[in-house]
Amino acid sequence: MKKSKSVALSLLLAASLALPAGASAAPADNGNGGETFRVYVEAVGNNAAAKSSANSLKDQYEVRWELSENGFSTEMNEKQFQALQKNKNFKVSKVQQVEIETDVRASEFETMAGEYPTQQTPWGIKAIYNNPNQTTTSGGAGVNIAVLDTGVYTAHYDLVNTVEQCKDFTTASGLVNGSCNDVNGHGTHVAGSALADGGSDQAGIYGVAPQADLWAYKVLGDSGSGYSDDIAAAIRHAADQATATGTKTVINMSLGSAGQDSLITNAVNYAYSKGVLVVAAAGNSGYREGTIGYPGALTNAVAVAALENVQQNGTYRVANFSSRGYSATDGDYVIQQGDVEISAPGASIYSTWPGGGYNTISGTSMATPHVAGLAAKVWASNPGWSHTQLRANLQNRARANDILGGYGAAYGDDYASGFGFAKVN
Repeated sequence: MKKSKSVALSLLLAASLALPAGASAAPADNGNGGETFRVYVEAVGNNAAAKSSANSLKDQYEVRWELSENGFSTEMNEKQFQALQKNKNFKVSKVQQVEIETDVRASEFETMAGEYPTQQTPWGIKAIYNNPNQTTTSGGAGVNIAVLDTGVYTAHYDLVNTVEQCKDFTTASGLVNGSCNDVNGHGTHVAGSALADGGSDQAGIYGVAPQADLWAYKVLGDSGSGYSDDIAAAIRHAADQATATGTKTVINMSLGSAGQDSLITNAVNYAYSKGVLVVAAAGNSGYREGTIGYPGALTNAVAVAALENVQQNGTYRVANFSSRGYSATDGDYVIQQGDVEISAPGASIYSTWPGGGYNTISGTSMATPHVAGLAAKVWASNPGWSHTQLRANLQNRARANDILGGYGAAYGDDYASGFGFAKVN
């Protein structure tokens, strides 16, 4: 890797906020003077008649994803949508849009000409390893980390050796193998924190579990937004791939929306039923109560809050932007819908970036891959564990490292930091 002088530029970007429940992407012209938009159609019932109705309708529309036995996503115009809504044989709804959960603050952006990183083990890596002198990382062999995001720059020197799958779910033709290009940068940054391996010369940056295998799934467009049916399809695909290959898999979703989406909810539940651990960003709508985004708010997903590299009351501090759960459930050590489960470093996180360089950004998006990487590392050391046993172990690690800093943080299980900060040691 060629060494060159890095130039730091200060960027101030607006937060990328999720849309409210029910929001959908901007419609496109269908070439007939009308506008089309993404919808999900499902035949009412679960019998032969419903199956026949669904098959009949499929002949009229181009099917994108079949996410239920008698349902599929497609595109149609307003006239078609309204007509189908009146048909009692079908349930039809507009597909929700989901965005990256990144609250990007004063970002230190570095040039990308293949220079060496200024930090090989950023503060978050040292913190999760509980060692301020940590210089490298290890672990995760045999475990897959599926990063569902804006794609990944898989040619990055510190990621290229970890890539096992690269797939795009956002194209007009659906799933494309061997393509997952990341123009946005978000997905590449997330992947680095989870499993960057320092490169072939060990002079690059390190993630939590560098021996894990990267499944880079592009589910969001270059602007950082995408459709819930594409995301749901990717979740199900990751689960099916885990089953087909007989391997342990952790899904990382640093994305979300304010409202619950049935397609993503059903897909998360499906993946969880297949033994996959799902880790998701809590969101960046803090520090008010009840602001956890979806899918992080689901009980079958591990919601991750963001910590700052600041000490308060003897512990790291939960960032103000990090979404909070409900104080009414404090102290119960039970995961309910809308709860934070685990905290991890998420403010001013230095990681990989498209083009071969590095960038520092903040958000619960950045905290999530620290937990996904930890999960892969722990699972690799305990291959006989189920995903529920792994989750319980992560919770116990968090309980051993209580967080007392930040709004809402308190002794024990709290609505700001959840069980606490899960660490390697």
